[in-house]
Amino acid sequence: MRDGDVIAARSFMNRIYNWMAVGLALTGGIAYGVYEYMMANRPHVNFAGELTGGSILWSPTAMLVLILLEFGLVIWISAGINKMSAGLASGLFLLYAALNGVTLAPIFLAYTAGSIATAFFACAGTFLVTSIFGYITRMDLSGLGGLCMMGLWGIIIASLINFFTESKGLEMIITYVGVFVFIGLTAWDTQKLRQIGGITGPDSVTLSKFVILGALTLYLDFINLFLMLLRIFGDRK
Repeated sequence: MRDGDVIAARSFMNRIYNWMAVGLALTGGIAYGVYEYMMANRPHVNFAGELTGGSILWSPTAMLVLILLEFGLVIWISAGINKMSAGLASGLFLLYAALNGVTLAPIFLAYTAGSIATAFFACAGTFLVTSIFGYITRMDLSGLGGLCMMGLWGIIIASLINFFTESKGLEMIITYVGVFVFIGLTAWDTQKLRQIGGITGPDSVTLSKFVILGALTLYLDFINLFLMLLRIFGDRK
């Protein structure tokens, strides 16, 4: 890269990391707030032995609807980034991060606070080292990225199968494979984004939209790696 390209790439990546950090902070804050709300509005068992009352967020159906909305937002941002304004892209990213906070709130119900913190810091350290590697390496990581994408599809298919079989063994295989897949994707995605930042003009209108898309990409890598590590290190209540 030329000096100008290096500076442009560094500025581009800094903006991506800043937006990613905002998204993670929003997700974490909302997740804990929703957890407190759910605990204050718990359902109770009536005389017939049925659960009644409580917040709608205790309903698995409500959570499923929110998760489907999240998938829709990711598809909308990824597929429509070229046609939407930077402001809309930013708003949709923040909306996604907020919704993700709601759907992640149940982890505070399932795991101890200490183990959640352990998984988070382990994830943050792993992500930092891996992203730095992806940024500075001169190796072409496209081959690794291709393997990780195949691994990601394998995880999705295996997770769907395990939804019905509920196999603990398969769940652990998915978890450990997932850790390596999202570590690889973090390095590959960082390298791709650095290359985009080096060839896109610093004053380009398109640049701001790619910043949001990049932030969403690395945000997803981070969140999924965190969830995989939480399954490994998490102490259930």
